[in-house]
Amino acid sequence: MACDHYHRYEHDIDLMAQLGIQHYRFSIAWSRIIPDGRGTVNEQGIDFYKRLVDCLRDKGITPHATLFHWDSPQALEEAYGSWQSRQMAIDYADYVTTVVSRLGDRITHWMTLNEIPCFTHWGYGVNSDPPHAPGTRVSSLKQVWQTSHHALLAHGLGCQAIRAASPVPCSVSLVDNFAVTVPINESPDHIEAAKKAFHTVGKNGGIIFPALTGKYSPALLEKLGENAPDIQDGDLKTIHQPLDILGFNVYFGDYVRAVDNKLGYEIIKFPEHYPKLNMPWLHILPDCIYWGIRHISETVGRPDLPIVITENGCAVADELNSQGEVIDIDRIFYLRQHLRSAHRAIAEGYPLNGYFLWSLMDNFEWSYGYDRRFGLIYIDYPTQNRIPKASFDWYRECIRTNRVV
Repeated sequence: MACDHYHRYEHDIDLMAQLGIQHYRFSIAWSRIIPDGRGTVNEQGIDFYKRLVDCLRDKGITPHATLFHWDSPQALEEAYGSWQSRQMAIDYADYVTTVVSRLGDRITHWMTLNEIPCFTHWGYGVNSDPPHAPGTRVSSLKQVWQTSHHALLAHGLGCQAIRAASPVPCSVSLVDNFAVTVPINESPDHIEAAKKAFHTVGKNGGIIFPALTGKYSPALLEKLGENAPDIQDGDLKTIHQPLDILGFNVYFGDYVRAVDNKLGYEIIKFPEHYPKLNMPWLHILPDCIYWGIRHISETVGRPDLPIVITENGCAVADELNSQGEVIDIDRIFYLRQHLRSAHRAIAEGYPLNGYFLWSLMDNFEWSYGYDRRFGLIYIDYPTQNRIPKASFDWYRECIRTNRVV
């Protein structure tokens, strides 16, 4: 058990109201709605989300639902290898229709998939054990890229399913944790280097580019060669669906500089003592928010697309003091700097429309279990007591005054 939200959601929503939030992002579990992945619907699962959403709305909080956050039904893994098969995209779209047709009278903000790289490129490993579920070994990089292509198809079919099933006009978005390249300084040559690097750093060229432009980045395809995924006729049209919003999950970035080499840029390795928080990858680089947003407008060429930061936050080594408090000034420092970066993007006219902090409460952090805490609310796991941290009070004041404090 992590935070037992299923049984304690009413109290948790009371805490949201105390915090002052007006929007809440949560995920719907495919396996809770259709335990076998396709076929019989578990209406009790639907009823839980109805209760949750009704309670949110009673408190004046707008629900934003993510339809897939990495929890693939085990039955589909056993049937055809889940994301290794195109069938997964079809079954996902049917699941989306099931959910939206039942909850679309209550929810008008939908997100298709959360962080495609995490359940594909980190869930399938080439002759090695990957860190995330399903933890499947494959024999080639091409097979890994095929899984993310199938996920993009699921996104496209999911967009179509949402719009077809919703009984009212609604907002549709994709949530991606695209890698952010930050120029070492903002001279023209380093900015250009960061834009060049954006195409091939992380999985950008094969996920955010086809989703937003209808084409894989040519730079990535050249780099992949025979390891590029197979793309059938019509796939890219299906993938490139109109979006109302792009959800941007952002925690860190990479510094880039211009150099005289074949690529024209270099990704800079972080020094050993560069400041970071309680994850091995969580280097503190607040400009990642500003540059991520700017890259979508300028590098990807989508200045028309509104952006909402759907996750931003940090894990720190939270501890209860002798007064039973958590004084997480390291988290406050991180959040303050990142909100200032978001403010810069808005001040310069980039289309940043919202911000969701990750996360409201501590939870089970995937392969790290209970050890890494991201929440504004401390969860005492044995007792399930909720203890608002110092960052809870700080963020409440940001919301109350509508400024970075």
